[in-house]
Amino acid sequence: MEFKEFIVDKEYENIRLDVYLSKMLLDKSRSFIQNLIEEGNAVINKISKKSNYKLKSGDKVELTIPSPAMLDLKPEDIPLDILYEDKDVIVVNKPQGMVVHPASGVYEGTLVNALLNHCTDLSGINGVSRPGIVHRIDKDTSGVLVVAKNDFAHNKLAEQLKNHSMKRVYIALAEGIIKEEEGTVNQPLARHPVDRIKIAVIKGGREAITHYKVIKRFKSSSLIECRLETGRTHQIRVHMSFIGHPLVGDPVYGYKKQRFNLNGQMLHAKVLGFVHPVTGEYLEFEAEPPEYFKKVIEILEKELPK
Repeated sequence: MEFKEFIVDKEYENIRLDVYLSKMLLDKSRSFIQNLIEEGNAVINKISKKSNYKLKSGDKVELTIPSPAMLDLKPEDIPLDILYEDKDVIVVNKPQGMVVHPASGVYEGTLVNALLNHCTDLSGINGVSRPGIVHRIDKDTSGVLVVAKNDFAHNKLAEQLKNHSMKRVYIALAEGIIKEEEGTVNQPLARHPVDRIKIAVIKGGREAITHYKVIKRFKSSSLIECRLETGRTHQIRVHMSFIGHPLVGDPVYGYKKQRFNLNGQMLHAKVLGFVHPVTGEYLEFEAEPPEYFKKVIEILEKELPK
């Protein structure tokens, strides 16, 4: 367990508690700090406060950082589709059906288990259950992910995610015929107030922006490209459902009656581009959609009039 104490200078007056602690603890992510605050580990003048508390000059901030819980994560010999690797980052093409990191009773068969078998030098910023994980994609979404091998690389990549400079392009099959050639969904997202498994468009939620354009229209569905400006949980799935075009195969936000026998939504993270955290070189990687995705498109292609 680690204990830290700060006295707020006048220059930091009226800024949020979580922002202040992010500036004081440069080796910790904002989400890590917010979790500490939510769990009651930050007190101001002996009183527990929330992340959005506005600090006053002279406030005494006391922060307790608990020792990380020991979690016996086992390296597993699971094949990895590695697109790129050096001493700082590793870029992989995650298959559909693989969970990115252990959570909610899932401690085996994840991308993290596979990574631990491949290399031991992964960043520790996100704790023992998520070593190296900078961003995630859903279990049943396939595609490109970048993983950090050290904390410096992790922080630099996280900055790019935060300032929306990381390029992320997905392809998806949406239900229905989308009439416009392209569009933008700018709707805030938050946890559904009743069904906690779901994410929903909620006033006052976190900003979420998805740009989409139609690649091809079929008889009753549309192949689209989506570019993420933000990266919220289930963002593309919720946004497309919100405008009346849920993704084909989506068991949560899609139609109950599905034509194809799919294991999840037709969504693939096709392109990922970022500035290398150490060299400063722009890198871009592309992964073709998996076979099941291609087969569905082939079936739809054959149904179009010639």
